[in-house]
Amino acid sequence: MNCLARVRPLLTAATTTTKTTTTATATLRNTVRKAAPLSPALAFARAMHIQAIPMWTGSHDNYAYLLVDEKTREAAIIDPANPDEVVPVLKEAIESKSIKLTTIVNTHHHWDHAGGNDQIKTELGNPGLLIIGGNKCQSVDLTPPHGKGFKLGDNLEVKALHTPCHTQDSICWYVDDGVKKAVFTGDTLFNAGCGRFFEGNAQEMCRAFETLAALPDDTKVYPGHEYTKSNVKFGATILLNAATKRLQADVEKYQQTQGKYTIADEKEHNVFMRVHDPEVQKATGKTDPVDVMDELRTRKNNFK
Repeated sequence: MNCLARVRPLLTAATTTTKTTTTATATLRNTVRKAAPLSPALAFARAMHIQAIPMWTGSHDNYAYLLVDEKTREAAIIDPANPDEVVPVLKEAIESKSIKLTTIVNTHHHWDHAGGNDQIKTELGNPGLLIIGGNKCQSVDLTPPHGKGFKLGDNLEVKALHTPCHTQDSICWYVDDGVKKAVFTGDTLFNAGCGRFFEGNAQEMCRAFETLAALPDDTKVYPGHEYTKSNVKFGATILLNAATKRLQADVEKYQQTQGKYTIADEKEHNVFMRVHDPEVQKATGKTDPVDVMDELRTRKNNFK
């Protein structure tokens, strides 16, 4: 397989999952579509705001993310797995009328990403809060097909990129406001790393990375965990290029690295995105890109 050389089409067959018949869900379901291109003339008015909410810092080092359309204040909360840390932030923003929370979005079904869905709805007193994610996520209402998505507020186009491997219901969420671009990658892509192949294999992770590598280079990456320091430590044993050295310096300065790096950066300092690099192939003793991916993940699993 020519991993990261050919990108699969963004529209593939998939199933839309619904578990509720509320009017709000029906309305959102009708908006699921291929994200429409945005007019350059409206770009000045289209802006997203992203707030990272660290969870279980020092143990699991997760992130939830509050995604807001600044014009309408309509908001989604992504992977709010620990309500004890997320709900106070949401309540403050709701009570100050800074946001209008409409949606919970999940990247995959693992408890440390989707396990807080029901409690969030209960503690906010909002049983109608919609849950969008993979088909195994807690109390999920909607699973958009690959390459399609929904609109948040007037300005944010949100597209589902199905990336099965870490779990078979893994979805990365690409967001475009006409100027800024972001991707929420859960446990698929980390800064300088990738997720474990719990429900998939190296070939699937290669395909997932092809999809992400095809995004615009200036897309900012928001992973599900703060693993950058350990990832670059491992990556430097495989490839010590200028980009890796810069990242080594950065992790000594920054405790949090979410949103600091783009897809272009990942192509330079992430060895899992460089399976065609002769130096990476030499370091792994493999030449087939899928074999390189598999060897990298195996070594990372055992890396101390």
